[in-house]
Amino acid sequence: MKAKVLAGVLALALIGIGYYYLTGRSQVTPAQAQQQGMQRPPVEVTVYTVAPQTVVLTQDLPGRTSSFQVAEIRPQVTGIIIDRLFTEGSFVKEGQQLYQIDPAPYQATYDSAVADLRKAEANLKSVEPKLDRYRELVNVGGVSRQQYDDALASMEQAKADIAVAQAAVARAKINLDYTKVFAPISGQIGKSSVTKGALVTANQGTALATIQNLSKIYVDVSQSSGEIMRLRKQMTAGLKQGPLLAELLLEGEKEPYGLKGEIQFSDVTVDEGTGMVQLRILFPNPDGYLLPGLFVKARVAQSKLENAIMVPQQAVVRSAGGDTTVWAVAADNTVNPRPIKVSKAFGDKWLIDSGLAAGDKVVVAGLQKIAPGAKVSPVEMTTPAQ
Repeated sequence: MKAKVLAGVLALALIGIGYYYLTGRSQVTPAQAQQQGMQRPPVEVTVYTVAPQTVVLTQDLPGRTSSFQVAEIRPQVTGIIIDRLFTEGSFVKEGQQLYQIDPAPYQATYDSAVADLRKAEANLKSVEPKLDRYRELVNVGGVSRQQYDDALASMEQAKADIAVAQAAVARAKINLDYTKVFAPISGQIGKSSVTKGALVTANQGTALATIQNLSKIYVDVSQSSGEIMRLRKQMTAGLKQGPLLAELLLEGEKEPYGLKGEIQFSDVTVDEGTGMVQLRILFPNPDGYLLPGLFVKARVAQSKLENAIMVPQQAVVRSAGGDTTVWAVAADNTVNPRPIKVSKAFGDKWLIDSGLAAGDKVVVAGLQKIAPGAKVSPVEMTTPAQ
């Protein structure tokens, strides 16, 4: 019995000695733990190196589209429409006949004017020989001076009659030609307001149809007078470098319209109530994608900023209070937060007002793996945001 008790005590003693030995060898002081933590391998992060850029400051101006050319078709003579020669909504070419007005009364007027002209020409042929004979006889006393003067006046009257008749023929021919109504421009034609058999009058208020040239399209926007003066300076300075261009932003679309527009002119009058000036921009529209009457925004350049500092938006951290910071990489590859001030977004980048300089490196990927003072292994961003 005593031997069993002694064996148990001895076993407990051996267990305690082993426990002490094991825990004593594995114990690490706080200093040693910190040293071991600092010896961890650097975390790999993606960085962006700040480089000065030239930035064009723009402004989005609301506006509305309008047709490049608009022609309202109206008759220039009175008559009955006997034919419509186009399909509503189709594309018509300049010079294409659209309507035919009954030409019968105008043909008759033209024929009558031609007959009057021939009569006047025949009268002249009878007066001219008589004047020639009187010119010889008056010199020898065969006819009186009065008879000669009367013959001369008759010839001048005959010539005047011919001129009047020629004008009447020309006028009749114009009216006859006007019975054929042609397209003055190429473009998309709308619906017809009249049908075959309708009576139309010369220069009536209601258009027969409307043609719109949509190969190009205007965008009219409003801009403040101060901004328009700066824009005029740019347009004057940039005449040697080419026209000043603008982008078009369509409602409901994220990307700008594929083709840029040329700023044509600004109005010469400032609105007294708003202080705004109208600006007109011409955009190409080869496929007819843009339609008149759309509400759009035009992105117009306002000024150019040299040596601007910009960083990708994913590098900027914004706190709940609205403060903005970036994680800057020092020369020894340690990272620390740095406060900055941002002013405006340009695509995927922020324009920086203060806090960064050329050559600074900021972390753009791997922010969740770093802490103040941590060592990092920076990898340069290969495709910086544009």
